[in-house]
Amino acid sequence: MDMLTGAQIAAADLTDWRKLAQGLHARYVVDDFGAGARFVVAVGEAGDTLGHHPRVSIGKGYVDLKLVSDDAVYRDAEGTEHVVEWVTHQDIDLARRITEIAADHEIDAQPASVSHIELGLDTTHSATIAPVWAALLTGSAESQGRGSPSDEIRDATGRVPNLWFGDAQEHETPLQRFHVEVYVAPEVAEQRIAAALAAGGTVADDSNSPMLTVIADQDGNKGVLCVDVSAAKKD
Repeated sequence: MDMLTGAQIAAADLTDWRKLAQGLHARYVVDDFGAGARFVVAVGEAGDTLGHHPRVSIGKGYVDLKLVSDDAVYRDAEGTEHVVEWVTHQDIDLARRITEIAADHEIDAQPASVSHIELGLDTTHSATIAPVWAALLTGSAESQGRGSPSDEIRDATGRVPNLWFGDAQEHETPLQRFHVEVYVAPEVAEQRIAAALAAGGTVADDSNSPMLTVIADQDGNKGVLCVDVSAAKKD
């Protein structure tokens, strides 16, 4: 099944869901654990019907859901097909059904509160060092390049954040190579940046804002606030 573009995801008008990194994310607020469990059971039954299921995290007062297809098809510039993890029409269909189930259970969504963390490592030798990180993070060589045409490390169970490799130039002076990437809903990006600045951080690079905003702490360590603007609904 073909992966969807950001514009196609935005056109689906999924009010409860936000596109973060590779998948769709939603948070539903529940009164207690039992209500959350009953909601998850109903979601599971809907998934059984459609032959597709979300990843679920449940805790006190919330149910977090992630939808992503592990068999999406990506075609590169040469027309070569790659099987990747990405949003497809089956995710859109199940997201709509889950929204209906939430309404039936009188459970409200809190889309602005969703977030997703990934790790980035800048290197010129991703193919060389990726096996080390695959073994360290997941214990499995199969996690290297899983769901991606690159050397990115992705754990099939979602136990650890994805690790992707960015291009870097060789240099003599030590530079920060690791950074955290924080994906948030578009409507909270400005608020999150403002909070970081109020806490003493600075904007190190906003040349690609609002998609990417690099924030530095007082020691110069950098993190990136990420927003998938391509999949955001246009006003």
